[in-house]
Amino acid sequence: MSLNKNYFYFYFSLFLIGFTQAQDTKTTQKDSSKVERLDEVIISATRTPRQLSSLPLPVTLISKKQIKQTGTIRLNEILSEQTGVIVVPDESGFEGIQIQGIGAEYVMIMIDGVPLVGRSAGNFDLSRLAVGNIKQIEVVKGPSSALYGSEALGGVINIITDKPKSEELKGNASFRVGSFRQLDTNINIDQKFERLGYSIFLNRFSSEGYDLTPETAGQTVSPFENYTLNGRLFYDFNAHLKLFSSTRYYTQNQENNFETTDDIFEGESKETEWNTHLRLNHKWNDNLRFEYEFYFTNYKAIESSQSPITDNVLFSSDFNQHLLRLEIRSIYNTNNLGTITSGIGYQYDTLDRTFFDNQINFNSQYIYAQWDFDVLDDLNLIIGARFDNHSEYSNQLSPKLALRYNINENLAIKGSVGYGFKAPDFRQLYFDFTNSAVGYTVFGYNVVSDKLQELQNAGQILDIVVPFEQFNNPLKAESSVGINVGAAFKKDKWKAELNLFRNDFKNLIDTQIIARKINGQNVFSYRNFDEVLFTGLELDVNFNWTDNLSLSGGYQLLYAYDKRQLDRIENEEVFTIDNSGRTVLVERSDYFGLVNRSRHTANFKAFYTIPKIKSNINLRFIYRSKYGQFDTNGNAILDTYDDSFVNGFVTANFAFTKQFGNHFDLQVGANNLLDYKDNNIPNLNGIQLFSTLNYNF
Repeated sequence: MSLNKNYFYFYFSLFLIGFTQAQDTKTTQKDSSKVERLDEVIISATRTPRQLSSLPLPVTLISKKQIKQTGTIRLNEILSEQTGVIVVPDESGFEGIQIQGIGAEYVMIMIDGVPLVGRSAGNFDLSRLAVGNIKQIEVVKGPSSALYGSEALGGVINIITDKPKSEELKGNASFRVGSFRQLDTNINIDQKFERLGYSIFLNRFSSEGYDLTPETAGQTVSPFENYTLNGRLFYDFNAHLKLFSSTRYYTQNQENNFETTDDIFEGESKETEWNTHLRLNHKWNDNLRFEYEFYFTNYKAIESSQSPITDNVLFSSDFNQHLLRLEIRSIYNTNNLGTITSGIGYQYDTLDRTFFDNQINFNSQYIYAQWDFDVLDDLNLIIGARFDNHSEYSNQLSPKLALRYNINENLAIKGSVGYGFKAPDFRQLYFDFTNSAVGYTVFGYNVVSDKLQELQNAGQILDIVVPFEQFNNPLKAESSVGINVGAAFKKDKWKAELNLFRNDFKNLIDTQIIARKINGQNVFSYRNFDEVLFTGLELDVNFNWTDNLSLSGGYQLLYAYDKRQLDRIENEEVFTIDNSGRTVLVERSDYFGLVNRSRHTANFKAFYTIPKIKSNINLRFIYRSKYGQFDTNGNAILDTYDDSFVNGFVTANFAFTKQFGNHFDLQVGANNLLDYKDNNIPNLNGIQLFSTLNYNF
């Protein structure tokens, strides 16, 4: 769709709203000025329902109302507007999430409390998740391994789906058209009888893609279409026994066409994902209940691109991952000693993919417990720990401690400290890849000995540069100790939260050269050696100016450093070339930090409701300061002399919604309203106009 057509749809929608406004005010209908009470109950931080305003942990809650008003349709869009949360593309172009500067591979993504699988180089593609049937999104910041184990080292994002509430058939259907011929269709229905409830959600999303660099071959994002189907069933056997069942299916097809000066390549990528979740809630008595949970998920990705002229294969890969999890947990509410939550579980994980000799299997067993109690009337304390026994790495004990003290009815202080870990993944342990074009090789840690011997026997190794004794001990899990300390203030129209954080990582896994090949290329593998830290502060402020106008702003200050590089700078071992061509010593102030991390990020949002015409309008600004992409001067650190920095920028998003009668509403909006573009940022593709028609029944 051309940009001119997008503007036509946009302004036509605005005209339609204005034309029908006078007619609409003549009808008798429900007053849209009545704002539903925001349910601030969250579950992810403690695994039990808790009011957001009473938590000792840093948590962000995104409500269904906020999702609908902003017009966002995928998970990555709404998350990118939250304080301390950044959606960034990695070196391969895949988008990942950062929480307090911690990368996507350390953040667990869940739906209704169970994890999703299928990551590319550690990144989970957040655009796989539609938000049309979401009740709320909970973002828990900081190490959460005490409850969720591996991959929750940096935090947890839990998507809570909506539940049926009425015996009448309820639901909605919506259709959205946007820039780049982006089409999104939602159908969502639910119903609740005396014992039985059900809900069905269907989404189709497609785009013709876009190209930010027409002077080079291939599109920045190729055309695609995907479908999501989610069916959920709720059945109450009696007042003490209740069943929840959910099955979700997702599939996407995307073109993989590419043209060079010498050849044309055609292909496609296909993703499929499905998961089944069963949970039986058993209330033994007023104080004790059990939850019995079964979960299975499968993610497949097939990618290929081949020349129809020369039959040359550009790339071909298969990825097939399964996860099975069984868990039993209990929640015991004591009369005077708070709530004790405990659980025991088993997890079986398999991956079969290109560049692995065989299908790889992991299994683990875990047990956890948490005590949430009030030491005093104004002092809440949470103590917890989890023990993981894994088939491929050493056992892990993950403790945590959190407290909140209410100084008075308006002001509270809170703090938490926790241990988090991330297990070595399949790729780091069993990878067997050789780049046919360049000639380098990458081996997983567990296959180095056998695979390197094979290359030696084939006469491809010039020399081995590391002692083989280092591979005798298992690769260690990456770990972190995270500290969050802050304060919460709430009075009249004001609400503010300040959080200071620090996360110290050790045993980070990175690549190393282990041998040189006779073709001049290297053989790489993995080892534990990196130590990094993330520290800074977050500030969120909300002000309800009137009943209809709310303003909010957020700011994050972040320092993200490699401790080894700090030691090198301290020992005066790092040099660079300045602008005049002289060799100079790199000082502490020259070291910028880890790549793809901005020192400053901020947001400002204004939401305004216009009851007289049953409309609402909002404007959201997101700022990200400059960041570096990679080292360009060869000294192995990102310093102020490198020229890979992306300048700071501001994006703005806008949405306007008008209600018609009791059933229809029309929304128009624009993402990236300022039309910001940068070839270094593939997820910023200029202004994106959209218009959505929604029917509620």
